Amino acid sequence: MNLSTVVDKRVFMSTNPSKKPSKSDRTKTSILEAARGLFAEHGYDGASIRDIAARASIDPAMVIRYFNSKDELFARAALFDLQLPATLVTEHAPIGEAIIKRFLETWEGSPGANGMVILLRSAASNEFAAEKVRDVFANQIRPVVAAFGSPADAGRRAGLVASQLLGLATCRYLLRLPPVVALSQEEIIANVGPALQRYVMGPEVQ
Repeated sequence: MNLSTVVDKRVFMSTNPSKKPSKSDRTKTSILEAARGLFAEHGYDGASIRDIAARASIDPAMVIRYFNSKDELFARAALFDLQLPATLVTEHAPIGEAIIKRFLETWEGSPGANGMVILLRSAASNEFAAEKVRDVFANQIRPVVAAFGSPADAGRRAGLVASQLLGLATCRYLLRLPPVVALSQEEIIANVGPALQRYVMGPEVQ
């Protein structure tokens, strides 16, 4: 077999979507799924490497082999992307409405929603998790808010937006308060959207 044939075969295997995942890939996925479930249920401190390994039906040493440490595994399991910059180009809805719609889509229509559940459940008692929540605020919420209103108070306005979103998430998805759980997405958008609009734009443009 000549070199070009070998290269062509490697390219095909790397780009072919029907290629089966390797045993290593399957093991990593199994560990990550187990970690997401346990971190979401018990928080960072309540889920040990042994617990995660037991749920994934592997030896605890394998968790460290693939993820190096509990912190690194937690960081991978708790990834959460609101994709808020996409709301900047909205033409048919106010920015407050666009943000809450995107937030609900992420929480209720995305497998990545578990990431924020993990962060919120862990942040109150674990500084590593709390720092990850602050990262979401600094890197995902503040840049969007800073594009509107006065730059001088962008941090304050972004903090108010974050308090609204995180408060809603805590009541609806963690504490599961019945009146909040019972709200339809349309009701949440109608009530929370205008509040976010005020926070984003600031009082001077109301």
